[in-house]
Amino acid sequence: MRNILKINKIIKPFNKRIFVEGDKSLSIRWVLFASLSKKKSISYNLLKSEDVYSAIKCIKKLGSKVKFTKKNCEITGTGLNNKLKKKLTIDAGNSGTLGRLILGLLINFENKITLIGDKSLSKRDFSRVIVPLKKFGASFKSKNNKLPLTMKGLKTPSSIRYIENKGSAQCKTSIIFAALKSKGETIIRAKKSRNHTELLLKYLKVPIKIKKKKNYDLIKIKKIKKLNQLNYRIPGDIS
Repeated sequence: MRNILKINKIIKPFNKRIFVEGDKSLSIRWVLFASLSKKKSISYNLLKSEDVYSAIKCIKKLGSKVKFTKKNCEITGTGLNNKLKKKLTIDAGNSGTLGRLILGLLINFENKITLIGDKSLSKRDFSRVIVPLKKFGASFKSKNNKLPLTMKGLKTPSSIRYIENKGSAQCKTSIIFAALKSKGETIIRAKKSRNHTELLLKYLKVPIKIKKKKNYDLIKIKKIKKLNQLNYRIPGDIS
């Protein structure tokens, strides 16, 4: 027999504003995109969560400057061609979104970078992003495609064609980050998934072509020379 919960108390009308904190996936994406612009980006309503703070710690290690004010977060990034030479270890904490997305961003880092995470994240499979990033030319060292893993990018990655058939927005976004730094045109046939990244690219006026089919999207994206600053009010997640 199903348990039924009855709520008899009626909430009285009230005249108050309810503020919903920013969406987590968009907050992480904003941090990563802002790190790719040499101009100062400002976010409004950035989610203050452990996953977002992990993203901020990662980009600071990669050279970005971050400043918090009472209302905003400001990031001045290093641009698309980071000149970092030393080996690094960056920590994604508990965030699978951050861990998978940032690997695409690292595609043109020629120094070895080790990605670690907490106990839970270290049990998860990263092959869905390792496979396409290897096609760009990156090399990886890991045990069973799990963290910790060490990645080595290359100065001039080449564009790829890739079929993403899992409906993974994380995989799609990681490929897009790599494509922004790779010569030629990358083509992704991606099973339908959330389109946060594509919407942000359009907001940034990055040329991206998307053909919507019944069961998949065909995405075409080319290398860019620079990225505009991303001043953005992150919408709340009321789910």
